[in-house]
Amino acid sequence: MANYTVGLIPHPTKSVTASIDVLRSWQGSDEAHLIALHDDAARVGADIELVDEPTFVERVDAVVSLGGDGTMLGAMRLVAPRPVPVLGVNYGNVGFLVETEPQELADALESLRSGDFSLEPHHAVEVTVSSTGFETSFLAFNDLSVTRRPGQGVVTADLAVEGTPYGYFKADSIVVSTPAGSTAYNYAAGGPVVSPAVAAVVVTPVAPMAGIDRTVVLGPKELLKFTIGAGTRSAALELDGRVVSDVGEGAIIKVKLREDAGVVARVDAGRHGRKGRLKLSLMDLPLRPDQLLELVPPEVRARFARQH
Repeated sequence: MANYTVGLIPHPTKSVTASIDVLRSWQGSDEAHLIALHDDAARVGADIELVDEPTFVERVDAVVSLGGDGTMLGAMRLVAPRPVPVLGVNYGNVGFLVETEPQELADALESLRSGDFSLEPHHAVEVTVSSTGFETSFLAFNDLSVTRRPGQGVVTADLAVEGTPYGYFKADSIVVSTPAGSTAYNYAAGGPVVSPAVAAVVVTPVAPMAGIDRTVVLGPKELLKFTIGAGTRSAALELDGRVVSDVGEGAIIKVKLREDAGVVARVDAGRHGRKGRLKLSLMDLPLRPDQLLELVPPEVRARFARQH
């Protein structure tokens, strides 16, 4: 098993030393070989091989992400050219992707070593931005948004689907999400929660003033083209919560779904699903108290009953 190479992606600011110690012990028992990026040298410490990004992507058999959903999304984007299983260890808040708690890491690593885990494919959106003669491509597993900057007008955009005009937007922001990302900015803007089992692209305007004023759900093979129109002097293009560029009038943004662009390792997919439904219920999905109680793990209900 010594040839089993695991890439390590730590949270950029939070202390994840306890989990790195567990991983280092795992490596010391000849279960696997750990590698990390040169940029993370100060966070991972000694005894872990440091490599550049192309080498990391080429060599890893799996990735362990120590952080929240944002860290895990970054890990998935990194290995998208060669998707390998990504195991998320939760150092975040209300995450929908991460599954394993830090105290469960040792058992999760044993499951990873023995192959006792399931694979959960994730779609992404491929984004190409053309502006002032330059073209840049990005990948987002949750969403992209074009958002007005304060004092810089609104966001206006014409939408064409497979070359056919579909309508226009005039809003504070336009959010384009994957099904998995539908629980993020899209949901906060009033868009629907879409099952990750569905291959689709979800487009939701935020505070629409004219044009399309509700969510549009489009198919996985359809090419979306947004032409930024008059009134948009400077808007932020965000992908998975990161501002990657500014866009203004005349910019063209093309979006298409890339199916199965990433893979998440699930040690206990059933438990993760229950936790996900519980987190959604806390975000005001219409569940009765008795339905909410059903989502609480039996051992927690039993402990609560004993205490009361």
